Amino acid sequence: MASSPLRIGRLLLSAGLLLLLAGVAFLNLSPQLGASPTAAEQQAYAASGHYRAGEFLNLEPTEVMTGSGTLAVLGKFLFGRTPNRDPAQPLPLQVPDARSLAHPPADALRVTWLGHSASWVQLAGRNVLLDPMLSVEMGPLSWVTPRRYNPRLALTAAQLPPIDAVLISHDHYDHLDYQTIRQLKDKTALFLVPLGVGAHLRAWGVAPARIRELDWNDSVQVPGLTIVSTPARHFSGRGLTNRNSTSWSSWVVKSASRRVFYSGDGGYGAHFSRIGQQHGPFDLALMECGQYDVDWAQIHMMPEQTVQATLDVQGRVLLPVHWGAFTEANHAWNEPVQRAVAEAARRQLPITTPQLGQTVSLDQGALPHTPWWQ
Repeated sequence: MASSPLRIGRLLLSAGLLLLLAGVAFLNLSPQLGASPTAAEQQAYAASGHYRAGEFLNLEPTEVMTGSGTLAVLGKFLFGRTPNRDPAQPLPLQVPDARSLAHPPADALRVTWLGHSASWVQLAGRNVLLDPMLSVEMGPLSWVTPRRYNPRLALTAAQLPPIDAVLISHDHYDHLDYQTIRQLKDKTALFLVPLGVGAHLRAWGVAPARIRELDWNDSVQVPGLTIVSTPARHFSGRGLTNRNSTSWSSWVVKSASRRVFYSGDGGYGAHFSRIGQQHGPFDLALMECGQYDVDWAQIHMMPEQTVQATLDVQGRVLLPVHWGAFTEANHAWNEPVQRAVAEAARRQLPITTPQLGQTVSLDQGALPHTPWWQ
């Protein structure tokens, strides 16, 4: 009997190893993980000037973690007691008129915020969809990823009309969603993505002819529109071993008379001023505002930096995104918009704060600004 504790220990260790192996195998086999760029594609990335030793780089030195170590940050997130980190009830939402989404006026600029960073942009009679995370659950293991505040969305991917272009900023699960892409793949004319992200889409059944991978400063013509991939300061990866194997972007969408900027995810940097000088001014800037922390200060902006970045790109109106859907940081769920609104007022920058599903029209009257989050 003296050896029983040893045997029990071995059994527990074996069981733990089996669970670990099962988890790794599941993640590697899950279609949500996506796919990797081919060897030939990786060789070609060297011409971009921001790809070295198998990884994409930022324009300026960037650390993912700038404060506490990863384990300390994880512990704070899992066991911390940040007040008001989640809303007490589902957030108010408006259900858009699907007919108006399907037939945008040729001379109008309208944006419908669908939650987090997902936004429906109507410009020059075209429909452009930004970072469509339109699932309630996130990632291959929803029980370990943040829970969506609302049990339903203002519009699902299945309800959306045909789309001229889907723009993806990077391949993180809260911006590139497997289930959403599967539902959009046959109703989208073009998927415009950063270098390497096309491998995910091809693995999910998107026809290669519908995919365009763009390096920074590359552009694509859509009837009536020019769409430009511009730099961002972030990182990428959907698995345990593929960090920075794909690139990340911000986006410029412009017609003959109107311009929209979307920041994607990323920290503050000098690239915003360069984008403003090259492509601004912008009628509207959809800017990351939320999921920030001093422990990752170089890959996500503080709300005050969101306002400064909008001024840098010469945005005339700020629409804060990347909030109102998931808790991914240790701040109150509504702190990002409160701080952004206060800083925008101090800097005399017009800001619009629509409810989920509410359409912002740059051509019809006052912009939505009711403090519904209070």
